[in-house]
Amino acid sequence: MPDTVIDADTLCEGYFDATQALMRRVLEEEKASLDQAASRLAAQISANRLVHIYGPGGHSNLAAQEVFFRAGGLMHISAILDEGTLLSNGALRSMAIERTPGYGKVVIANQRLGADDLLILVNAYGINAALIDAALEARQRGAFLIGVSSRQHAQNTSPDHPARHPTKQNLHDVVDIAIDCKVPIGDAVVSVPGMSENIAAISTFANAFTLNCLVIRTVAKLVERGITPPVWRSGNAPGGDEANGRFIADFQGRVKAL
Repeated sequence: MPDTVIDADTLCEGYFDATQALMRRVLEEEKASLDQAASRLAAQISANRLVHIYGPGGHSNLAAQEVFFRAGGLMHISAILDEGTLLSNGALRSMAIERTPGYGKVVIANQRLGADDLLILVNAYGINAALIDAALEARQRGAFLIGVSSRQHAQNTSPDHPARHPTKQNLHDVVDIAIDCKVPIGDAVVSVPGMSENIAAISTFANAFTLNCLVIRTVAKLVERGITPPVWRSGNAPGGDEANGRFIADFQGRVKAL
């Protein structure tokens, strides 16, 4: 049987087009929810309060890391980097823990979030037990909740899926502001001739773009109010350490992962 010739250039172009189209949808369709969420972040930062972010789930942790301690990122963002679901501790272990009822509750309780706190929860699929428990616990403690997840993915995932919380709830139903990151079912978006499974996941792009749009809108609102929020400069850029050093004392101790 002759070898199949695959045009990888065309497949890469298709991946680029799919990624660009998803980001365009976020930009246009989520403008209102992003703006509403940015107003809450701007109010939080104006009061010199932290913005907490948690991405319970293997690759969802990358979303929390994307906007934490990042060049051009807001210093008021405090990532909850819980070891349980980090892939570095074992991928299968991570998946098992994100499916464990009660785990997310413990993580949020350990952060001691309360009525003056704001928490962003990020998980493209929007269904896992640790995620929903984190949301329910934070809400019970009075925190304001912003969720970043895919409505399509959550709504089209079986209520009996093993990753689901016992209540079968979706993230977008239990937060104060829901932002739809548009990730399609299955996440991978490139179809290769001769293969039954798609390749090339898109959720990391979706989450990163959505969160950076939220940061941009937040900074714009703050500057309009005459407030210049402190942002991280790359430590590898000229003057980076000196620029960051002017603010370290204000955040060290408050931001647990710093």
